[in-house]
Formats: sequence, C-alpha cells, structure tokens
Amino acid sequence: MMGLAGIGSLRRRQGLLGLVVLAAFMSCSMLVLVSGPDLSSEQALVRRVAELQARSQHLDALYRSRIADMRGLSQHLGQLVSTVNRSSPLSVEAQQLVRNLSALRLTLDDPASQPLQLPNAFHFMPHLLDAGFGGGAAGTLRPAFCMCGARRSGVSIVLGVPTVRRQVQSYLLATLDNLVSSMTPEESNDTLIVVFVAETELEYVKQVAAQIRDQFDNEVQSGLIELISPPTSYYPDLNSLRVTLGDSMERVRWRTKQNLDFAFLMMYSQPRGTFYVQLEDDILAKKNFISTMKNFALEKSAQREPWFVLEFCQLGFIGKMFKCVELPWLVQFFLMFYNDKPVDWLLDHVIFTKVCSPEKDHKHCKKAKSELWIQYKPSLFQHIGTHSSLRGKVQKLKDKQFGKVSLFFPHWNPPAVVDSDIKPYKQYTLHKAYMGESFFWGLLPQPGDTLTFRFHTPIFIKRFLFRSGNAEHPSDRLYNTSVEVKPMKPKRLDPGLGFNVTHDGFVVVGQFDGMGVCEGIVDFTLGAISIIRLYIHSESDNWAILSEILIEADNGR
Repeated sequence: MMGLAGIGSLRRRQGLLGLVVLAAFMSCSMLVLVSGPDLSSEQALVRRVAELQARSQHLDALYRSRIADMRGLSQHLGQLVSTVNRSSPLSVEAQQLVRNLSALRLTLDDPASQPLQLPNAFHFMPHLLDAGFGGGAAGTLRPAFCMCGARRSGVSIVLGVPTVRRQVQSYLLATLDNLVSSMTPEESNDTLIVVFVAETELEYVKQVAAQIRDQFDNEVQSGLIELISPPTSYYPDLNSLRVTLGDSMERVRWRTKQNLDFAFLMMYSQPRGTFYVQLEDDILAKKNFISTMKNFALEKSAQREPWFVLEFCQLGFIGKMFKCVELPWLVQFFLMFYNDKPVDWLLDHVIFTKVCSPEKDHKHCKKAKSELWIQYKPSLFQHIGTHSSLRGKVQKLKDKQFGKVSLFFPHWNPPAVVDSDIKPYKQYTLHKAYMGESFFWGLLPQPGDTLTFRFHTPIFIKRFLFRSGNAEHPSDRLYNTSVEVKPMKPKRLDPGLGFNVTHDGFVVVGQFDGMGVCEGIVDFTLGAISIIRLYIHSESDNWAILSEILIEADNGR
C-alpha cells in the first residue's frame, strides 16, 4: 500500500513526464520547421513522443489505482477508530491518528456524504468474499506461487503465457525457447514474460517452475521470465456452473476457467508495463517480434489513431495487444460474463458494445470495429500445438498469414554412410537429413537405438551440432541421448586423460540437453574419427525428429 508521500512522488513523476512529452513534441515541431526533408529524424521523434505519452498514461493509471487504495484504507481506518473510541478512551497518539485520518478523508472523500461503493469483482465472484478476500493483508488476492527474479516493471511489453497440465504433450518449454531466442538483447531488456500456470496443485506448479529455471536460469534471474499460479479459492465451484450455449458441462468448465485464467494473468501483468500481449503456450514467433509490435503500436499512437486491440495473429486470442491502462475494462468484462461465453467471443463483444449501434447495419458495425481492432500483416505468431488443453480436442489451426516455417536446417557434411535402428516415418530418412534435403523423423526411440555416421575417410572433427524437434513438432526430441565418437587409433584412449569410454570403444563427447540440442567439439588428441553416433539410453513417449545435423571437419589437420 502506498502512502501519501508515495502518491505525491508518483504524481510529481507523472507531471515531469508530461513536461518531457511536451518538450519532445516542441522539439519535433522545431525539427520539422528547420530540417524539413529529414523525415527519418522527424519520425523518430514523433515515435518517441508517442512512447512517452503511453508511459504517461500508464503512470496516471497507477496513480488512480493508489488513490483508490488509499480511499479504501481511509474507510477501514475510520471504522477501526470508531470501534476503539466506543470501547475505551483514546490515547494522545490515537487522537493524533484521528486528526490525521480526518484530514486524509477530507482530501480523498466528499465530507458531505458517505461515498458510494463502486461495483467490483466481488459482485461477480461472491465466493471470493467467503474465501476471505474482502480485505486485510491475509485476504488479498495474490498468486499462490511466484518464481520471480529481478521483478521488472516499467517495461514496454508484457507477454502473458497461460499454461495448464496437458494430457498428451506440453509445448511450453519449446515456446519459451522460441520467444527468448527471437528477441535481440535490447528487446529482452525491455520485455517481461509472465508464465501463468493455471493449476492449483502446488507440487505440479513447482515442477514446471523447476523445469523453466533449469532451462532458462539467466532469464529468470534477470527478470525476463516470471512464473505465477493462482490460489485455489480464486475459482468458483466449477461443477455448479450454468450450462450455456448448449455446450457440454465439460466444455463449459473449460472455457469458464480459461476466462478466469486470462483475467488473473491480466490483473497481475497490468501494472508492470505499457503494452500487454496475450499469447498461448504452443506458439511460434518471428524474429524481432517485440520491436515490430512496439513500433506498430507507437506508430498508431503517433498518428492519433484510437485502438483497443492490435492483432498480430488471426487465431483465437493469440497475439492480441492491449494498452495496460485499458486492461481493467477487459478484466471487468471477463469477470461479469465468465460463465456465459468463450474468451475470444467476449473480446469481440467488448468492441461491439463500444462502437456498434442497433440502428446501423452489420456493414457499419464491421467498419467501426475494424477501427478499434486493427490487424497487422503478416502475422507474427503461428499456432503449433495439435492437442488442445480441452481433453480429446485436436485442433490443427494454422494462421495462413504467418508464412512458411523452416522445419530443418541443411548443411554440407563430410561423405559418410548413415544408418539408424529407429524406423523412419515415410520419406523422412536419416540419409536425406544428413544430405540437407529434409529432416529425419523416426518412430518411438528405444533404449540402445543408435543413429550412426561412418565417414568414408576418417576426419578430425572441429565441431558438431545435432538439433532435434522442429517448429511443427517441438516435442519430438531426442531425450537422454549421448553423442559418441570412435577414433581411428584406439591407443589414444589413455584412461589417464579422463575420457569417458563405452564398452565398445566409443568416447562420449556430449549429451542432448533438455531442449533436444547437443553441440560441442571433439578433443583433437583423439585424432581422426571414423564414426560418430547418437546413442539413445531410455524409452521415449514421442517420436524423434532430427532437424539439424552439422559435422564440421578440421581440414587443417
């Protein structure tokens, strides 16, 4: 809770930012008058002004939120002081508190009447009151679990990634890897990714958090990635919902919970940045997508084009951008109708309510909505998941605006005879993958299976890279798999040199990581290598894809 001094400080910062915006605007105007044709400088300044205006709106929203908090605190303190005063005489300190409280209430409230109570989430979710969320520190609605590093705030873009336990396969780690690798260092420093594990089983939440920390420790520590989960008492009784739209009870529960999940994630993310983008846990992003989205949003603001949604993917709720200052409208709407319709329908209804007139035809409504719901083309995100979080639902949704996705990465490799114990699927053979013509796709690897590359002439290996899985099937990876080489002269395998040698004379030079990648070098003291192989140590629930094979020979030896 922020005190009066904190609110005053926030207000002063807001005023200073407003002056900066005005100064930047004046500078921009002077530049136009003086330089004339220097459009690049002019556009940069106009965009900077738009960014400062967006941040100013964000600070103003935070200020109004703190004022609301202080008003609530004022009322609670007033009730407390009245109760104490009736039960026993007030001390000198308490009397001073009453005087300060009176001054505070004169500042925040109309002294002539008791302030009216605005509708809030408790009107639509009364079970929260029964759970103790009516007031007090113990009753505050907060995440049940939070894996937070540097606790970033004031970033340009917050990415919300909700995820749930999936019955078939999870795409979450692959999605996070793609998001992180698609950002430049400048973009990652100005972004926050909030992973919302929409499960109340704490052990499962901690398991997901451990997996993310294991793969993305630097991103967690720096504050780029945070993970939260909701308290059990946040959800109403999902078995007592009204059946609507003629859906089955299972589907009603699924879409109702999704509405509440999105609302919680938005409430948590709202004060942390300028723009919020809703994603899913099974998507693929294009390179530099953060800058593209930010520049497009600032361009619309600079041109004074009002917007409520910027759409960077045509599918469902993926890639929908909102101003953080306007998220409370959306959250309130979701909480009002969470039992009635799916979340993407509710978003459409928000825009419909804002601009469509019952006295105008559908064509007019569609045009008016398009002015607030603006599409960006080509799409920046693609849906890669096949198995929905709704049990038994298979969805092969693809955004045609996204374009083609690279499913393999070809390389020139040294001449070799290749062989595999894993049966290939259709034409996706290991030979074609090694030649850079396609990717290898094999059925259910078993312990002891190998993928072998026997060189025509033994070579010194400078570097190797094996990448499993691809954009459309990110979970078809090689797990618990080692990369092993066989030197042409086994006498070099002196146990004193620390080599890990298998029973059949291979030296282990690498292990596939949790993302299905193994990259490394081969110690030159091993000499020329005649065979390199991948050895599978355990059974897999998925098929296996090898989308990149790179064996770089050291021709100088």
